Amino acid sequence: MSELRYPSTRGQAPAATLSEAIAAGLAPDGGLYVPERLPSIQSAAFDPDGDLAATATTLLAPFFAGDPLGDALPAICAEAFTFEAPLHPLARPDASLLELFHGPTAAFKDFGARFLAACLRRLRAPDARPLTILVATSGDTGAAVGAAFHRQPGVRVAILYPDGRVSPRQAHQLGCFGDNVHALRVAGSFDDCQRMVRAALNDSRLQAHVPLSSANSISLGRLLPQMAYYAHAALQVQRAHGVPLDLIVPTGNLGNATAAVWTRAIGLPIGRIMLACNANATLPEFFAGAAYRPRAAVPTLANAMDVGAPSNFERIRWTCRGDAALREAVTAASVDDQVIRTTLLAHASAHGELLCPHTATAMHLLDREPVHTQGHWAVVATAHPAKFEQVLEPLLGRAVPVPPTLAGMLARASRAEPLAADPVALAAWLAR
Repeated sequence: MSELRYPSTRGQAPAATLSEAIAAGLAPDGGLYVPERLPSIQSAAFDPDGDLAATATTLLAPFFAGDPLGDALPAICAEAFTFEAPLHPLARPDASLLELFHGPTAAFKDFGARFLAACLRRLRAPDARPLTILVATSGDTGAAVGAAFHRQPGVRVAILYPDGRVSPRQAHQLGCFGDNVHALRVAGSFDDCQRMVRAALNDSRLQAHVPLSSANSISLGRLLPQMAYYAHAALQVQRAHGVPLDLIVPTGNLGNATAAVWTRAIGLPIGRIMLACNANATLPEFFAGAAYRPRAAVPTLANAMDVGAPSNFERIRWTCRGDAALREAVTAASVDDQVIRTTLLAHASAHGELLCPHTATAMHLLDREPVHTQGHWAVVATAHPAKFEQVLEPLLGRAVPVPPTLAGMLARASRAEPLAADPVALAAWLAR
């Protein structure tokens, strides 16, 4: 296999190797790294008895071919994919729940964060200057990155989150690591946090003094491994039912959706891709035919999706080579808070299905669909419901069981520093 190069979506920076793209996070021109072409992989290439790590190794091999990280890919996958992403049957016969919350921080971000940490650990020279990993989070990304990089030598992590706009348990997770992981509660929105991170990564003078990289889904090291659980689930459904897997993906920043689109594009048996959004309607309006119009995010019950200017829109638009093709590739719909509450209560009462608010947006879209005869639906469950007890427990009138790993984090002390929603304030913090 020939080595892939990774240009920027904005076309004003030299194409990078995969290792260079992963190490940098963001391209020098402010764009996002993308593969110059998507490889083609057939279902027969995968071991039918392989686990998720084996599927990831086969899937990602063409992306890593010829790169310095290529020989280490099996070991990287073995380190990152130590827990499964099971398909759990739902009450209706044509659908399953793709559970992505069995990692250490009970959210789908664990897969990508651990993979990125394994890559960067191998790319860092023993005598390299300390590296600061910047991450903006709307709830779950920060904890996953904190867990993946906690106590990693030569690495400092700065987690920016919108103060008061994440759940109490999410906020506790973000500040519970200590050591080399720092939580910064920003007086603003997630979009403010994202803007501050991008400004720092684009600040060459700051980078000369404080080497930086990103752990958001703008990083290829986060995005590529997220393809693995879609491939693994699609192969399972194909072998069991002989039909493609149709996906309903809760989305805010579009990283998880981009991973699904790439997985289908390289040849895995995925059919329709529907994006479930909350009341932040930037994406549903665009996919309905309106011009792309980023705007300030509004807070909702599905807080990790409170994004008004999704950073991966640039990447998915580049991948599809234009707006018309992008609108052909996926559909999107908004779900408001009242419908989220109704869906959470209905599925818990009727079927004993406990969902997080984000997963409920996707489940509502499934509820609107007639029973499937030509495929099989997977509702993507992005986080464990116990992370949102302040939403679920008043609705259900009972406690939601807490998984052991989450309980361990909640038992630790937690601390976060206040920070103004200003790139200058972040630069000053980083340089201290």
